[in-house]
Formats: sequence, C-alpha cells, structure tokens
Amino acid sequence: MTPTFIFSILLFQLLFASQPYHLILISAADGRWQLLQKSIGVSAMHMQLLRNDRVVMFDRTDFGKSNLPLPNGKCRTDPNDTALKVDCTAHSVEYDVLTNKFRALMVQTDVWCSSGAIMPDGNLVQTGGFNDGERRVRVFSPCSTCDWQEIPNGLAAKRWYATNHILPDGRQIVVGGRRQFNYEFVPKNVAANTFNLPFLSETNDRGVENNLYPFVFLNVDGNLFIFANNRAILLDYVNNKVVKTYPTIPGGDPRSYPSTGSAVLLPLKNLKAPAIQAEVLVCGGAPKGSYLEALRGKFIAALKTCARMTITDPNPQWVMETMPMARVMSDMILLPNGKVLIINGAGSGSAGWDLGRNPVLSPALYLPDNKIGSRFQAQTPTTIPRMYHSTAVLLRDGRVLVGGSNPHTFYNFTGVLFPTELSLEAFSPAYLDAKFNNLRPTIVAPKSSSEIQYGKKLTVQVLITGKVAPNLVSVTMVAPSFTTHSFSMNQRVLVLGNDKVTALEKSTYNIDVTTPRSANLAPAGFYLLFVVHQDIPSQGIWVKLR
Repeated sequence: MTPTFIFSILLFQLLFASQPYHLILISAADGRWQLLQKSIGVSAMHMQLLRNDRVVMFDRTDFGKSNLPLPNGKCRTDPNDTALKVDCTAHSVEYDVLTNKFRALMVQTDVWCSSGAIMPDGNLVQTGGFNDGERRVRVFSPCSTCDWQEIPNGLAAKRWYATNHILPDGRQIVVGGRRQFNYEFVPKNVAANTFNLPFLSETNDRGVENNLYPFVFLNVDGNLFIFANNRAILLDYVNNKVVKTYPTIPGGDPRSYPSTGSAVLLPLKNLKAPAIQAEVLVCGGAPKGSYLEALRGKFIAALKTCARMTITDPNPQWVMETMPMARVMSDMILLPNGKVLIINGAGSGSAGWDLGRNPVLSPALYLPDNKIGSRFQAQTPTTIPRMYHSTAVLLRDGRVLVGGSNPHTFYNFTGVLFPTELSLEAFSPAYLDAKFNNLRPTIVAPKSSSEIQYGKKLTVQVLITGKVAPNLVSVTMVAPSFTTHSFSMNQRVLVLGNDKVTALEKSTYNIDVTTPRSANLAPAGFYLLFVVHQDIPSQGIWVKLR
C-alpha cells in the first residue's frame, strides 16, 4: 500500500471515531456489517420487533447502574432489588429502526432471563424473570410514548428461563423455567393454574439442568413440539397429554441451556396440501459436562453438528449435519427467502458467567433445500464478539439486528476477555446487495397494516424492473420473534408460494396467493409479508391475520 492510501485510511478512521454514533459499512459477497450505535446504554439481553418498526430491548435490573439515564430525572424505587434500591438509569430501551434513534424505558421489576411473545393485538406480553420479577406479567404497546405496564402475580408459578409461544386461540403458553416442571397460560381462562409436564423433570440433568429455555414450536396439527436437553415430545396441551415421543438426538449431547444450542421450525411450505410437512433444525450446543468443566477453567470445544427431523413423519428420525464451525450460544434467524442465518456465539465453553471462549465472528447461512453437504455458507465476519446474552432479530427491511453480549454479573468494560457490549449492529445478507436491485420486488399493494383473513385469495401487487421468472416468485409471511438466550420464541415462516403471476404494465405484476387456512398453521396476529423473486426479497409490509 502507498503512504497516501494508508494516510487516507487513518484519516477516515479518525473522522468517524469522533462521532457519538455512526454507520460503518463493510461490504463483501457474503453479507456486510453495519455499526448502528456504538452504545445504547443497555446490553440487549432480550429483543422483540414491534409492528411500528421499533425494537424493544432490555437486560436486567440488578446489574446496578446502566449507561443510560432515565429521562426527566425519573428513578425506579424497588426495595427488593439486589443491586440498587433506587436506580435512576434505564434497563430497557426502544430502538427506532427507521431513524436509528433510541429512548429509555422503565421496567419496575427484574426481567433477567425472562420470556415473551407478541399477542394478536400487537402488544408485547412478557413474563417472569428473577427475584421480584419471577411472577410478573408485563405489557408493552407499540406507540411512540408508551412504557412498560406491569401486572403483579400475573403468573401462577415463578418463571425464570421459561419459553413462551402464541397458541391458535390467541393465548400464550409459558413452558418450564428453573425448577418448574409444568406450564401455564396467559391470560388465564381455565380453573387450573399450572399443568404438570413430567418430561421437563425427566430431562433435568442434576446439578446442571440442561433443559432450560426449552425449544417450543406450534406443530401444524395444533399440538406443541417441545425439545429439552437432547430429546423431544409432541404435547396435546388442551388435554395435557403427550401424543408422541421423539428419538434422542444421535450422540446424546444436550442442546438446551446452559449447553445452549439453538433451534428453528423450518419454513412451512405447500400450505394447500392435505398433509403439511413440518421440520425442526437444532444446531450447536455444548457437549455433556461442558458447564461443570468450564467452572473449573477447562473450556471444551462446542458441538459442530446440527440435527434435522421431520416432526410430522409417522416414524421420525434425526438426520445429522456438520456446520462449518462449532458453536455454542448462537442465534438462528429465519430469513424472508427461507434460508436460516446462524449468528453470534462461542467456539468453546458453555453459557453462564464468563464460561465461553473463542468467539465465532463469522455467521453461517443454512440453505435447507440444498443437498446435505452443500447447505452451509460462511458469511462475512463481524469484529465484535457476541458471547453470552447476545441477541438478533429480523427487521422489515431484510437486515438482521444484532446486539447484546454481557458474560458478567455487572457491567464490566475493562480487564476482562469480553467486555460488556452496549453496541447495535446490523448484518445485511447478500440478497440486499445493490447488484440485485433489478430483481428485487417492491410491494405496491396491499398497504402496510392491511388485514387479511384465513383461507382467502390475496393479490399482492409488486414492481420488478428486471426480467421476471414467474415460477421463481413467492410470497412469504414471517412472525416476529422474541429472542433471548439463543432462542427466538414464536419465530415462524410460511411460504405461500404463488397461485398465479399476471404481468401488468410498466414492470408491475399481480401475484395471487392463498392465505394460511387455519390458526394451527399461523396464529392470528401481525406478520411481515414479503415477496421473494429469485431468492431476493422485497422489503416487508405489516399485515394482520385474523
């Protein structure tokens, strides 16, 4: 490199380093990274996208002071808090995706390691936590001035490290939690408060657990697939009956917290077929014994395997695959084109305070329709380690928002291997590259926030400037997820395909599709609707399924 070139790079870095926040683009064929905020003042341990394109994030109230003061001299007074009885700093923020700005929010009780989901009305209903938060239900409505509302004793049992999922009837089910081998519903409309689930005690490794934050998915028959440790069941929650027991993952290694792999329900396709197939993919984690070994200072290499199973098969079996790199504490995000992004995490160790090592900086893209052996593609690496307590969610523009990482019991920025991370990044998959603009659809109609109904014809009008391949045009619907501790709760992609593509004038096309036929396939509520052309998605629009 010439001296002039080196000087130019240094000048660029100096100019941008002086900004309070900035955008830095790193372009590559396999995605690019964008630093959105150097600090939002709070470490994003939990993350949820709302229907107004804002993302609610929070960590825990017993970290002590955060780096973001509450506005107008407000303070939270909590005599039960284990760190500060009076705290004038925020532990939750609302991030506005469209303006790249954020505002402080106030949670009253401890939300540490809690759970949640978006209700059919678009409100975030969030449950549990630690200490005085363990039986709380909290509600956040999507508006520019809204703040957290809390319901004392909204839960029948203490829920810490539990998992939530929206049900076809519009309720949430809350499954498990530390020393809770049962489930309950929010809101409640039955006499019994909790329902025993022996499967959770059976998968509890003594002294370690390895069954927290279980992976829960709504199956196409209306029952719940529940995975904990290294095995799974199909639960008829209406009758509190296990209707199927699945095989143990080959090798028997645990995949649930603190061994902390991740899992997705792969995109649901052929939705007009009499029998719809559903597949689950579980990736990464830590071998059995990793947590206890990490406590002793020995960090065992993470698992490099994924296990995939068609859960609707009469005789389901796990099929094993190998990732490009081992991962524990990673996140798995379903993209609008049906691919899976595996992001964040460590190459060795376990979940828990300072128990992870060897950060994995490169995401991996999983292509579920490819043949085994050609399904993984390594992506452009970030420069920021995202270890324990990292998060990621899909945004309406197709980017993936990434934040968090705090492996310490308090905020700790110096003298540690992995400082507390307060920044926000966005990863732009390669489909957002400008070279694909002529293939990228732009949705003209319906307008955002339109209502759609079950089992009805829907016409989506798009603008595509390049040559269109009608057989490679598809409409997809994505349920926004609540992400924490390497699991995106309620995450769901439905591939509506297309019934017919009609060319109009001036590069405009009508795409006829049929909406999902039942709430077992797609519970009522808000979804992001995308049009995908030759694997290139449009920006999404919000629709309300009812």
